[in-house]
Amino acid sequence: MDFGYSEKVEDLRSRLRDFMDTHIVPRHRQWLKETSEERYPVSFMDDLKALAREEGLWNLFLPGLHDDEPGTRLTNLEYAPLAEIMGRVIWSSEVFNCNAPDTGNMELLHMFASAEQREKWLVPLLNGEIRSCFAMTEPDVASSDATNITTSIRHDGDEYVINGRKWFITGAANPACKIAIVMGKTAPDAERHRQQSMVLVPLGTPGMKVVRNIPIMNHHSHEGHCEIVFEDCRVPASNLLGEEGDGFMMAQARLGPGRIHHCMRSIGQSELALEMMIDRSLERRTFGKYLHEQGTIQERIALSRCEIDQARLLVLKTAWMIDRFGAKAARNEISMIKVVVPQMQLNVTDRAMQCFGAMGLTPDTPLADIWTWGRALRIVDGPDEVHMRSIARSEIKSARERNFSSMDYFSVPDRTSEENIWEGNSGTAE
Repeated sequence: MDFGYSEKVEDLRSRLRDFMDTHIVPRHRQWLKETSEERYPVSFMDDLKALAREEGLWNLFLPGLHDDEPGTRLTNLEYAPLAEIMGRVIWSSEVFNCNAPDTGNMELLHMFASAEQREKWLVPLLNGEIRSCFAMTEPDVASSDATNITTSIRHDGDEYVINGRKWFITGAANPACKIAIVMGKTAPDAERHRQQSMVLVPLGTPGMKVVRNIPIMNHHSHEGHCEIVFEDCRVPASNLLGEEGDGFMMAQARLGPGRIHHCMRSIGQSELALEMMIDRSLERRTFGKYLHEQGTIQERIALSRCEIDQARLLVLKTAWMIDRFGAKAARNEISMIKVVVPQMQLNVTDRAMQCFGAMGLTPDTPLADIWTWGRALRIVDGPDEVHMRSIARSEIKSARERNFSSMDYFSVPDRTSEENIWEGNSGTAE
Protein backbone atom coordinates (compact mmCIF):
# COMPACT_ATOMS: atom_id res chain seq x y z
CA MET A 1 0.00 0.00 0.00
CA ASP A 2 1.62 3.21 -1.19
CA PHE A 3 0.03 6.26 0.41
CA GLY A 4 2.34 8.77 -1.28
CA TYR A 5 0.61 11.56 -3.16
CA SER A 6 0.98 11.51 -6.93
CA GLU A 7 2.11 14.55 -8.90
CA LYS A 8 -1.51 15.11 -9.95
CA VAL A 9 -2.73 15.09 -6.35
CA GLU A 10 0.09 17.34 -5.13
CA ASP A 11 -0.87 19.84 -7.83
CA LEU A 12 -4.53 19.70 -6.80
CA ARG A 13 -3.60 20.09 -3.12
CA SER A 14 -1.56 23.18 -3.88
CA ARG A 15 -4.30 24.73 -6.03
CA LEU A 16 -6.98 23.86 -3.51
CA ARG A 17 -5.04 25.37 -0.59
CA ASP A 18 -4.47 28.55 -2.59
CA PHE A 19 -8.17 28.74 -3.43
CA MET A 20 -9.13 28.24 0.22
CA ASP A 21 -6.69 30.90 1.42
CA THR A 22 -7.63 33.41 -1.27
CA HIS A 23 -11.37 33.01 -1.67
CA ILE A 24 -12.89 31.04 1.22
CA VAL A 25 -11.14 31.85 4.51
CA PRO A 26 -11.53 35.63 3.98
CA ARG A 27 -15.28 35.16 3.49
CA HIS A 28 -15.88 32.98 6.56
CA ARG A 29 -16.96 35.91 8.75
CA GLN A 30 -19.45 37.03 6.10
CA TRP A 31 -20.77 33.47 5.79
CA LEU A 32 -21.36 33.31 9.55
CA LYS A 33 -23.16 36.66 9.49
CA GLU A 34 -25.45 35.83 6.58
CA THR A 35 -26.36 32.35 7.79
CA SER A 36 -27.04 33.63 11.32
CA GLU A 37 -29.52 36.04 9.73
CA GLU A 38 -31.00 33.11 7.75
CA ARG A 39 -29.97 34.67 4.46
CA TYR A 40 -29.54 31.61 2.31
CA PRO A 41 -28.07 30.86 -0.10
CA VAL A 42 -25.29 33.20 0.92
CA SER A 43 -24.66 36.07 -1.46
CA PHE A 44 -21.27 34.95 -2.76
CA MET A 45 -21.79 31.18 -3.10
CA ASP A 46 -22.70 31.10 -6.81
CA ASP A 47 -19.70 33.26 -7.70
CA LEU A 48 -17.32 30.97 -5.78
CA LYS A 49 -18.84 27.88 -7.40
CA ALA A 50 -18.32 29.34 -10.85
CA LEU A 51 -14.72 30.22 -10.00
CA ALA A 52 -13.98 26.74 -8.58
CA ARG A 53 -15.40 25.09 -11.68
CA GLU A 54 -13.39 27.41 -13.92
CA GLU A 55 -10.21 26.43 -12.05
CA GLY A 56 -10.91 22.69 -12.37
CA LEU A 57 -11.69 22.16 -8.68
CA TRP A 58 -15.10 20.62 -9.24
CA ASN A 59 -16.76 17.27 -8.41
CA LEU A 60 -13.46 15.97 -7.08
CA PHE A 61 -15.19 13.20 -5.08
CA LEU A 62 -16.74 11.16 -7.90
CA PRO A 63 -14.58 8.49 -9.57
CA GLY A 64 -15.48 6.79 -12.83
CA LEU A 65 -17.33 9.70 -14.36
CA HIS A 66 -18.92 9.39 -17.76
CA ASP A 67 -17.34 11.49 -20.48
CA ASP A 68 -20.23 13.95 -20.45
CA GLU A 69 -20.16 14.48 -16.66
CA PRO A 70 -18.15 17.48 -15.43
CA GLY A 71 -15.41 16.83 -12.88
CA THR A 72 -11.92 15.54 -12.15
CA ARG A 73 -11.50 11.77 -12.13
CA LEU A 74 -9.93 10.76 -8.81
CA THR A 75 -9.83 7.60 -6.73
CA ASN A 76 -10.95 7.65 -3.11
CA LEU A 77 -7.29 7.53 -2.07
CA GLU A 78 -6.50 10.55 -4.24
CA TYR A 79 -9.56 12.43 -2.97
CA ALA A 80 -8.74 11.93 0.74
CA PRO A 81 -6.12 14.71 1.15
CA LEU A 82 -8.32 17.11 -0.80
CA ALA A 83 -11.31 16.42 1.46
CA GLU A 84 -9.06 17.18 4.43
CA ILE A 85 -8.30 20.62 3.05
CA MET A 86 -11.97 21.33 2.34
CA GLY A 87 -12.91 20.12 5.81
CA ARG A 88 -10.96 22.94 7.46
CA VAL A 89 -13.84 25.35 6.70
CA ILE A 90 -17.10 23.57 7.37
CA TRP A 91 -19.08 25.15 4.52
CA SER A 92 -16.38 25.07 1.85
CA SER A 93 -17.23 21.66 0.33
CA GLU A 94 -20.28 23.18 -1.34
CA VAL A 95 -18.04 25.57 -3.29
CA PHE A 96 -16.43 22.57 -5.01
CA ASN A 97 -19.71 20.60 -5.32
CA CYS A 98 -18.32 18.03 -2.88
CA ASN A 99 -20.84 18.52 -0.07
CA ALA A 100 -22.95 15.94 1.75
CA PRO A 101 -25.56 14.64 1.19
CA ASP A 102 -25.26 15.53 -2.49
CA THR A 103 -22.07 13.50 -2.98
CA GLY A 104 -23.76 10.27 -1.90
CA ASN A 105 -26.89 11.07 -3.88
CA MET A 106 -24.89 11.79 -7.02
CA GLU A 107 -23.10 8.47 -6.60
CA LEU A 108 -26.46 6.68 -6.29
CA LEU A 109 -27.82 8.40 -9.39
CA HIS A 110 -24.55 7.80 -11.21
CA MET A 111 -24.78 4.05 -10.49
CA PHE A 112 -28.51 3.30 -10.63
CA ALA A 113 -30.50 6.07 -12.35
CA SER A 114 -32.25 5.63 -15.68
CA ALA A 115 -31.25 7.84 -18.58
CA GLU A 116 -34.28 10.06 -17.96
CA GLN A 117 -33.53 10.32 -14.22
CA ARG A 118 -29.91 11.17 -14.99
CA GLU A 119 -30.88 14.00 -17.27
CA LYS A 120 -33.47 15.41 -14.89
CA TRP A 121 -31.62 15.15 -11.58
CA LEU A 122 -27.99 14.03 -11.89
CA VAL A 123 -26.95 16.60 -14.49
CA PRO A 124 -28.15 19.63 -12.48
CA LEU A 125 -26.59 18.15 -9.32
CA LEU A 126 -23.26 17.67 -11.09
CA ASN A 127 -23.51 21.23 -12.34
CA GLY A 128 -24.20 22.54 -8.83
CA GLU A 129 -27.50 24.04 -9.91
CA ILE A 130 -29.63 22.24 -7.28
CA ARG A 131 -29.20 20.45 -3.95
CA SER A 132 -30.71 17.17 -2.68
CA CYS A 133 -31.43 15.15 0.45
CA PHE A 134 -31.49 11.45 1.39
CA ALA A 135 -34.50 10.34 3.47
CA MET A 136 -33.79 7.06 5.26
CA THR A 137 -33.66 7.67 9.04
CA GLU A 138 -36.91 7.33 11.00
CA PRO A 139 -37.80 8.39 14.56
CA ASP A 140 -39.52 5.20 15.72
CA VAL A 141 -36.99 2.53 14.70
CA ALA A 142 -33.24 1.89 14.91
CA SER A 143 -32.49 3.14 11.41
CA SER A 144 -28.82 2.23 11.52
CA ASP A 145 -30.16 -1.15 10.38
CA ALA A 146 -31.96 -0.18 7.18
CA THR A 147 -34.11 -3.33 7.34
CA ASN A 148 -35.99 -1.71 10.25
CA ILE A 149 -37.47 1.17 8.32
CA THR A 150 -41.27 1.27 8.23
CA THR A 151 -42.13 3.91 5.61
CA SER A 152 -44.51 2.36 3.10
CA ILE A 153 -43.99 2.72 -0.65
CA ARG A 154 -47.02 1.08 -2.24
CA HIS A 155 -47.34 0.45 -5.96
CA ASP A 156 -50.69 1.75 -7.20
CA GLY A 157 -51.17 1.56 -10.95
CA ASP A 158 -48.64 3.85 -12.60
CA GLU A 159 -47.76 5.55 -9.29
CA TYR A 160 -46.13 4.87 -5.93
CA VAL A 161 -47.89 6.04 -2.77
CA ILE A 162 -45.61 6.95 0.16
CA ASN A 163 -46.63 7.04 3.83
CA GLY A 164 -44.23 7.47 6.72
CA ARG A 165 -42.11 9.81 8.80
CA LYS A 166 -38.40 10.61 8.40
CA TRP A 167 -36.12 12.79 10.50
CA PHE A 168 -32.60 14.22 10.66
CA ILE A 169 -32.77 14.60 6.89
CA THR A 170 -29.81 16.82 6.10
CA GLY A 171 -30.30 19.55 3.53
CA ALA A 172 -34.08 19.42 3.29
CA ALA A 173 -34.43 23.02 4.55
CA ASN A 174 -32.08 24.35 1.88
CA PRO A 175 -34.06 26.45 -0.65
CA ALA A 176 -31.94 24.88 -3.40
CA CYS A 177 -32.97 21.33 -2.38
CA LYS A 178 -35.17 20.08 -5.21
CA ILE A 179 -35.10 16.28 -4.91
CA ALA A 180 -35.27 13.70 -2.10
CA ILE A 181 -34.22 10.07 -2.43
CA VAL A 182 -36.68 8.30 -0.14
CA MET A 183 -36.17 4.78 1.17
CA GLY A 184 -39.12 2.66 2.23
CA LYS A 185 -40.68 -0.78 1.95
CA THR A 186 -42.32 -1.93 -1.26
CA ALA A 187 -42.52 -5.63 -0.29
CA PRO A 188 -42.81 -6.04 3.52
CA ASP A 189 -43.30 -9.82 3.20
CA ALA A 190 -40.24 -10.43 1.04
CA GLU A 191 -36.84 -11.67 2.22
CA ARG A 192 -35.46 -9.27 4.85
CA HIS A 193 -32.97 -7.52 2.58
CA ARG A 194 -35.29 -7.38 -0.45
CA GLN A 195 -38.18 -5.49 1.13
CA GLN A 196 -36.79 -2.00 0.57
CA SER A 197 -36.79 0.30 -2.46
CA MET A 198 -35.89 3.92 -3.21
CA VAL A 199 -37.97 6.49 -5.03
CA LEU A 200 -37.23 10.03 -6.20
CA VAL A 201 -39.57 12.59 -4.66
CA PRO A 202 -39.35 16.22 -5.83
CA LEU A 203 -39.56 18.72 -2.98
CA GLY A 204 -43.01 20.28 -2.91
CA THR A 205 -44.80 17.12 -4.03
CA PRO A 206 -48.33 17.05 -2.49
CA GLY A 207 -48.37 14.87 0.62
CA MET A 208 -44.71 15.61 1.48
CA LYS A 209 -44.34 18.08 4.34
CA VAL A 210 -41.14 19.34 5.99
CA VAL A 211 -42.37 19.59 9.59
CA ARG A 212 -39.37 21.18 11.33
CA ASN A 213 -35.65 21.83 11.20
CA ILE A 214 -34.22 20.06 14.27
CA PRO A 215 -31.30 21.80 16.03
CA ILE A 216 -28.33 19.56 16.92
CA MET A 217 -26.51 20.28 20.20
CA ASN A 218 -28.40 23.62 20.23
CA HIS A 219 -26.88 24.41 16.83
CA HIS A 220 -29.40 25.48 14.19
CA SER A 221 -28.28 24.50 10.69
CA HIS A 222 -29.46 26.74 7.88
CA GLU A 223 -29.60 23.66 5.60
CA GLY A 224 -31.51 21.66 8.14
CA HIS A 225 -31.67 18.29 9.84
CA CYS A 226 -35.34 18.04 9.08
CA GLU A 227 -38.34 15.98 10.07
CA ILE A 228 -40.46 15.11 7.04
CA VAL A 229 -43.92 13.52 6.93
CA PHE A 230 -45.28 11.66 3.91
CA GLU A 231 -49.08 11.27 3.81
CA ASP A 232 -50.41 9.61 0.67
CA CYS A 233 -47.61 11.25 -1.26
CA ARG A 234 -47.81 10.13 -4.89
CA VAL A 235 -45.02 10.01 -7.46
CA PRO A 236 -44.91 8.40 -10.92
CA ALA A 237 -43.75 4.78 -11.02
CA SER A 238 -40.92 5.99 -13.28
CA ASN A 239 -39.46 7.69 -10.18
CA LEU A 240 -38.33 4.32 -8.81
CA LEU A 241 -34.54 4.32 -8.50
CA GLY A 242 -33.05 1.05 -9.67
CA GLU A 243 -35.33 -1.95 -9.22
CA GLU A 244 -37.87 -2.87 -6.56
CA GLY A 245 -36.11 -4.67 -3.71
CA ASP A 246 -32.72 -3.06 -4.42
CA GLY A 247 -33.06 -0.41 -1.70
CA PHE A 248 -30.95 -2.09 0.97
CA MET A 249 -28.17 -2.87 -1.48
CA MET A 250 -28.17 0.71 -2.78
CA ALA A 251 -28.11 2.11 0.76
CA GLN A 252 -25.01 0.08 1.53
CA ALA A 253 -23.39 1.25 -1.70
CA ARG A 254 -24.12 4.86 -0.77
CA LEU A 255 -23.25 4.88 2.92
CA GLY A 256 -19.77 3.35 2.65
CA PRO A 257 -18.17 6.13 0.58
CA GLY A 258 -20.31 8.72 2.42
CA ARG A 259 -18.84 7.68 5.76
CA ILE A 260 -15.28 7.87 4.48
CA HIS A 261 -15.91 11.39 3.11
CA HIS A 262 -17.12 12.51 6.54
CA CYS A 263 -13.99 11.10 8.14
CA MET A 264 -11.68 12.76 5.62
CA ARG A 265 -13.20 16.16 6.35
CA SER A 266 -13.03 15.54 10.09
CA ILE A 267 -9.29 14.96 9.89
CA GLY A 268 -8.94 18.38 8.25
CA GLN A 269 -10.98 19.95 11.06
CA SER A 270 -8.84 18.18 13.66
CA GLU A 271 -5.66 19.43 11.99
CA LEU A 272 -7.02 22.97 12.22
CA ALA A 273 -7.83 22.49 15.92
CA LEU A 274 -4.27 21.27 16.59
CA GLU A 275 -2.75 24.17 14.67
CA MET A 276 -4.86 26.60 16.68
CA MET A 277 -3.83 24.95 19.95
CA ILE A 278 -0.15 25.24 19.05
CA ASP A 279 -0.47 28.87 17.91
CA ARG A 280 -2.33 29.72 21.11
CA SER A 281 0.35 28.02 23.22
CA LEU A 282 3.07 30.10 21.53
CA GLU A 283 1.43 33.44 22.33
CA ARG A 284 -0.27 32.89 25.71
CA ARG A 285 1.59 33.12 29.05
CA THR A 286 0.42 31.73 32.40
CA PHE A 287 2.30 31.67 35.70
CA GLY A 288 5.38 33.19 34.11
CA LYS A 289 5.65 30.73 31.22
CA TYR A 290 4.29 30.41 27.72
CA LEU A 291 1.74 27.62 27.48
CA HIS A 292 3.97 25.61 25.15
CA GLU A 293 6.56 25.47 27.94
CA GLN A 294 4.11 23.72 30.24
CA GLY A 295 4.55 19.94 30.28
CA THR A 296 0.78 19.36 30.24
CA ILE A 297 0.35 21.34 27.02
CA GLN A 298 3.31 19.62 25.39
CA GLU A 299 1.75 16.25 26.18
CA ARG A 300 -1.59 17.32 24.71
CA ILE A 301 0.08 18.53 21.53
CA ALA A 302 2.02 15.27 21.18
CA LEU A 303 -1.03 13.08 21.83
CA SER A 304 -3.05 15.05 19.31
CA ARG A 305 -0.42 14.61 16.61
CA CYS A 306 -0.24 10.86 17.29
CA GLU A 307 -4.02 10.43 17.20
CA ILE A 308 -4.53 12.48 14.02
CA ASP A 309 -1.85 10.61 12.12
CA GLN A 310 -3.13 7.22 13.31
CA ALA A 311 -6.64 8.12 12.17
CA ARG A 312 -5.38 9.43 8.84
CA LEU A 313 -3.48 6.23 8.10
CA LEU A 314 -6.57 4.14 8.80
CA VAL A 315 -8.68 6.38 6.56
CA LEU A 316 -6.13 6.13 3.76
CA LYS A 317 -6.05 2.35 4.10
CA THR A 318 -9.85 2.30 3.90
CA ALA A 319 -9.84 4.51 0.80
CA TRP A 320 -7.25 2.24 -0.80
CA MET A 321 -9.36 -0.85 -0.03
CA ILE A 322 -12.52 0.70 -1.49
CA ASP A 323 -10.62 1.62 -4.65
CA ARG A 324 -9.05 -1.82 -5.00
CA PHE A 325 -11.70 -4.23 -3.69
CA GLY A 326 -14.95 -2.26 -3.32
CA ALA A 327 -16.91 -0.91 -0.36
CA LYS A 328 -18.21 -4.34 0.65
CA ALA A 329 -14.70 -5.74 1.14
CA ALA A 330 -13.79 -2.63 3.16
CA ARG A 331 -16.83 -2.72 5.43
CA ASN A 332 -14.76 -3.48 8.55
CA GLU A 333 -12.38 -0.63 7.81
CA ILE A 334 -15.30 1.72 7.11
CA SER A 335 -16.76 0.84 10.51
CA MET A 336 -13.37 1.29 12.19
CA ILE A 337 -12.79 4.80 10.85
CA LYS A 338 -16.38 5.70 11.72
CA VAL A 339 -15.56 4.85 15.37
CA VAL A 340 -11.98 6.13 15.52
CA VAL A 341 -12.19 9.47 13.70
CA PRO A 342 -15.06 11.18 15.57
CA GLN A 343 -13.54 10.22 18.94
CA MET A 344 -10.18 11.54 17.79
CA GLN A 345 -11.85 14.77 16.67
CA LEU A 346 -13.47 15.17 20.08
CA ASN A 347 -10.19 14.50 21.90
CA VAL A 348 -8.12 16.95 19.86
CA THR A 349 -10.75 19.68 19.82
CA ASP A 350 -11.37 19.36 23.56
CA ARG A 351 -7.65 19.87 24.23
CA ALA A 352 -7.60 22.91 21.95
CA MET A 353 -10.65 24.38 23.67
CA GLN A 354 -9.00 23.88 27.04
CA CYS A 355 -5.90 25.66 25.79
CA PHE A 356 -7.99 28.63 24.67
CA GLY A 357 -9.92 28.76 27.92
CA ALA A 358 -13.32 30.45 27.85
CA MET A 359 -12.64 31.85 24.39
CA GLY A 360 -12.65 28.29 23.04
CA LEU A 361 -16.31 27.95 23.99
CA THR A 362 -17.42 30.98 21.98
CA PRO A 363 -18.05 31.71 18.29
CA ASP A 364 -14.79 33.71 18.30
CA THR A 365 -13.09 30.47 17.20
CA PRO A 366 -14.44 27.56 15.12
CA LEU A 367 -13.56 25.09 17.90
CA ALA A 368 -17.07 24.81 19.36
CA ASP A 369 -18.51 24.02 15.92
CA ILE A 370 -15.74 21.49 15.24
CA TRP A 371 -16.37 19.78 18.59
CA THR A 372 -20.14 19.75 18.00
CA TRP A 373 -19.73 18.09 14.62
CA GLY A 374 -17.36 15.50 16.07
CA ARG A 375 -19.94 14.64 18.70
CA ALA A 376 -22.74 14.44 16.13
CA LEU A 377 -20.60 12.21 13.90
CA ARG A 378 -20.56 9.55 16.63
CA ILE A 379 -24.24 9.06 15.74
CA VAL A 380 -24.51 10.21 12.11
CA ASP A 381 -24.42 7.31 9.61
CA GLY A 382 -24.72 4.77 12.42
CA PRO A 383 -23.80 5.14 16.10
CA ASP A 384 -20.49 3.87 17.46
CA GLU A 385 -22.15 0.88 19.06
CA VAL A 386 -23.49 -0.42 15.75
CA HIS A 387 -20.12 -0.17 14.05
CA MET A 388 -18.29 -1.77 16.98
CA ARG A 389 -20.80 -4.62 16.97
CA SER A 390 -20.12 -5.15 13.28
CA ILE A 391 -16.34 -5.13 13.81
CA ALA A 392 -16.58 -7.54 16.74
CA ARG A 393 -18.82 -9.97 14.82
CA SER A 394 -16.36 -10.02 11.95
CA GLU A 395 -13.44 -10.71 14.28
CA ILE A 396 -15.32 -13.50 16.03
CA LYS A 397 -16.31 -15.05 12.71
CA SER A 398 -12.67 -14.98 11.55
CA ALA A 399 -11.56 -16.66 14.78
CA ARG A 400 -14.07 -19.47 14.31
CA GLU A 401 -12.88 -20.05 10.76
CA ARG A 402 -9.24 -20.45 11.74
CA ASN A 403 -7.94 -24.03 11.90
CA PHE A 404 -6.00 -23.31 15.07
CA SER A 405 -6.53 -21.48 18.33
CA SER A 406 -4.24 -18.78 19.62
CA MET A 407 -4.60 -20.49 23.00
CA ASP A 408 -2.45 -23.28 21.61
CA TYR A 409 0.54 -21.04 22.21
CA PHE A 410 -0.14 -21.31 25.93
CA SER A 411 -1.11 -24.99 26.16
CA VAL A 412 0.04 -26.83 29.31
CA PRO A 413 1.85 -30.10 28.43
CA ASP A 414 -0.10 -33.31 28.98
CA ARG A 415 1.39 -34.63 32.24
CA THR A 416 0.16 -38.18 31.55
CA SER A 417 1.99 -38.48 28.22
CA GLU A 418 5.14 -40.58 27.90
CA GLU A 419 6.60 -37.67 25.97
CA ASN A 420 5.98 -35.32 28.88
CA ILE A 421 9.25 -33.65 29.73
CA TRP A 422 8.53 -33.84 33.44
CA GLU A 423 7.67 -37.53 33.69
CA GLY A 424 8.88 -39.08 30.45
CA ASN A 425 12.19 -40.65 29.44
CA SER A 426 13.85 -37.48 28.31
CA GLY A 427 16.12 -37.47 31.34
CA THR A 428 15.46 -33.79 31.92
CA ALA A 429 13.58 -34.28 35.17
CA GLU A 430 14.34 -36.16 38.32
